[in-house]
Amino acid sequence: MDFSQVLQPLFSNLWYLVPLVIFAALIKSPWFKGKAGEAVVNLSARIFLDKARYHLIKNVTLPTENGTTQIDHIIVSRYGVFVVETKNMKGWIFGNEKQRFWTQKIYKHFQKFQNPLHQNYKHVKTLQSLLSLRDEQIRSLVVFVGDSTFKTPMPANVTHGGNYIRFIKSYTEDRLTESEVTSFIDAIESGRLAATFKNHRQHTAHVKRIVAKKENEPKCPKCQGSMVKRTVKRGANVGSEFLGCKAFPACRGILNLNAE
Repeated sequence: MDFSQVLQPLFSNLWYLVPLVIFAALIKSPWFKGKAGEAVVNLSARIFLDKARYHLIKNVTLPTENGTTQIDHIIVSRYGVFVVETKNMKGWIFGNEKQRFWTQKIYKHFQKFQNPLHQNYKHVKTLQSLLSLRDEQIRSLVVFVGDSTFKTPMPANVTHGGNYIRFIKSYTEDRLTESEVTSFIDAIESGRLAATFKNHRQHTAHVKRIVAKKENEPKCPKCQGSMVKRTVKRGANVGSEFLGCKAFPACRGILNLNAE
């Protein structure tokens, strides 16, 4: 029996399902969720922040000593420079300022992700170095969008949805002059890498290398944080080395070097 004669009419009648399947897969992808989250933040900034006082620069990739770093949004104003990291996530979110990893819970499923404040720290320091800003002139801000709920107390600079507008507007003291605002905008625009496929591919490869390196590093068995080499100072094993949690004494997780 020739099945092609049977299947051909079926494909002819259901061809429209192919683009629907592709579109469904696209909107579920991390890339689309990231872009959707950035679009929400962009739209809110354009609607609720005065364009004469707040200048939005989005999707900025800057060179660093060992690669590149990509910043979702930079808002430059007389009240300081705000570096915004966007997270489009759903479910319950658990974490605090010092934890290396936060937790996302969807029903009974738990998943850890990098503390976005730590992730944004590199963005802040890269931009601070480029513009020679003092600490009080630059602010880190993390914005969660999507159907997510904070289940632990969060710092003031971790917000949900449009609350980030309120955070930005809470700063009313001038930190920059108008001429500084103009020069910083020019410096960012001239210092950023062009938004080309090649640069995006190189940045993605750089991020993957960093992630792979971190995954191969030993993690604290208690808090999943970084480990550092330490030396036993007293007792029967004095002088021997081990891996201790970087967060000591808050966390006392240890690993034998032979277990690394």
